[in-house]
Amino acid sequence: MAPHGPDTQRALPSPRRSTVRNKRTRLLAVAAGLAAATALALPGAQAAPAPAPAGAAQLARADAAVLDAGVGGIAWHVDKAAGRVVVTADSTVSDAELATIRRSAGTDAGALTVRRDQGVFTPLLAAGDAIYGGGYRCSLGFNVRSGSTYSFLTAGHCGDVAATWYTSSAQTTLIGSTAGSSFPGNDYALVRYDNASLTHPGGFTAADAQVGESVTRRGSTTGTHSGTVTALNVTVRYSGGGTVRGMIQTNVCAEPGDSGGPLYDGSKALGITSGGSGNCSSGGTTFYQPVTEALAKYKVSLY
Repeated sequence: MAPHGPDTQRALPSPRRSTVRNKRTRLLAVAAGLAAATALALPGAQAAPAPAPAGAAQLARADAAVLDAGVGGIAWHVDKAAGRVVVTADSTVSDAELATIRRSAGTDAGALTVRRDQGVFTPLLAAGDAIYGGGYRCSLGFNVRSGSTYSFLTAGHCGDVAATWYTSSAQTTLIGSTAGSSFPGNDYALVRYDNASLTHPGGFTAADAQVGESVTRRGSTTGTHSGTVTALNVTVRYSGGGTVRGMIQTNVCAEPGDSGGPLYDGSKALGITSGGSGNCSSGGTTFYQPVTEALAKYKVSLY
């Protein structure tokens, strides 16, 4: 029988040492697996880099492409600081229509930022109270004058539907006649005071709105509400037709019948209510014709 020396027979490992070694091996394997998984996951876990701001030429092409797409129920403006054309689509706009806008932009589609609004962008025209004409109700905006002739501004889509305006739906007290109106493209109208017995107080001066400015809107349906200017030089294509450009966009609520009412900041007259979405229970987005443009068009002034 061969001798049992250390060079002819290896000692058997102890059960305890084997268990420790196995645990250490498994831990090392798990750690290596986690390191590999982490290395693989890192690129995907990082947020996608923000697209580079578009230049002026690309922004101009993308802006024109949104208009050419012909999709209704959208509003858009050029955010030069961010280098983006921001498109807000109301609830009537389908995914296919959004795809149409992107196709229209072609290689400039990367300059678009698309957002959703839960309401419907419409001119805020309704039958009801305040100033009445043509079977509709609108709101009086700002009183103006040219020499000794007194008038008031309201929305153009209101001026388009009535030649004569009254103080009540019964049409018993005359206010005056529509002297000028522009819609679509713009959204302003001028109504002359033909009834000398009516008072027409002033107290405003014209000003340009600023993004972030706190503003107030007053209308015949919902009264007085406040909010903030969110964008300028906005183009809106209302659902059902009618595109207007150069609008003030806010988060102030409004409802049908508020059209034509004033948007202001203290004694600064800023805009004329055009349209929007939502209501004064859930909120919404609203658009305003800048008052300075209407004053220049009709050669009238606030007082």
